[in-house]
Amino acid sequence: MSQENEKKIGLIIGEEREWPAAFIQTINQHPEPVSAELVKLSGTFVDDTCPYDVIVDRISHIVPYYRAYLKFAALHGAFIINNPFTWSADSRFYDKALLKQLGYKTPRTVILPNKHIKRDATPDTFRNLDYPMDWQAIVDYVGVPAIFKDNHTGGRPETYRVHNVDELLNWYDKSGTRTKILQQLIPADRHIHCFVVGQEQVMALEFSPEDGRYLPDIPSLDDTLGQQLAAAARRISRAYEYDINLVEFVIQGDDFYVINGSNPAPELNRELMTEEQFDWCLREIVNTAVQRALDPPPQKIIPAHKNS
Repeated sequence: MSQENEKKIGLIIGEEREWPAAFIQTINQHPEPVSAELVKLSGTFVDDTCPYDVIVDRISHIVPYYRAYLKFAALHGAFIINNPFTWSADSRFYDKALLKQLGYKTPRTVILPNKHIKRDATPDTFRNLDYPMDWQAIVDYVGVPAIFKDNHTGGRPETYRVHNVDELLNWYDKSGTRTKILQQLIPADRHIHCFVVGQEQVMALEFSPEDGRYLPDIPSLDDTLGQQLAAAARRISRAYEYDINLVEFVIQGDDFYVINGSNPAPELNRELMTEEQFDWCLREIVNTAVQRALDPPPQKIIPAHKNS
């Protein structure tokens, strides 16, 4: 933990540049006694301490060492945005099961056995798998066209459309050790993405698949549909206890489906969004990070631990 009165906020990032620079500059100009910097790591000793009160994580789903460090930092009292223990347990298939339990319409989804695993195996390793798999039954359940993609959450990994069993098997045979899902493709009139920050503040943006970016006009959350989307986005983000989350909806007439309830590292850049949209994300994440530094709520870690 940081010393004296100033609270220290660390940032763990990947390739993105404009958002981290703006975040650090805004924090360091904040009227509250807080400062921010990039976390620098070169191997972590088990006897180390953590100098940060808050760490904002943007990349540990890609770099396993960062995830290991963040769990260590949480154990030493740092508040992590987002909780590395929860994020480690998160997956796209779990997400769909959770959304169904919460009562939301969501795509039909099947999780598939790994094509390969990362260690030597014998036939006995797979005694719980029922072979041969009924690929036609899988396709019939999900429907076509369908989306073949990673079960791993965070970011926007490569996805492929499949229209029949042969196409599914083609992509499955190329999947290596990655865990994949097959997901129903929901025809949509509109794609609405809700950014949720601090489990409370919501901004809805309309995504254009054709342009690969958000439309400039921000949809209202005051009408009936907007209120439903905002309420669902908050409820889902609170279920995960994520302080940064992106909930993806597709709209059919007056109805909506939740396509993805969990994206703890949504893209934040000016190529994807307008200046107004970018500034909203920056402002709300800064406010949340400062609040968590000054008055952190309890954060679940494994094993359960209380600072003395």
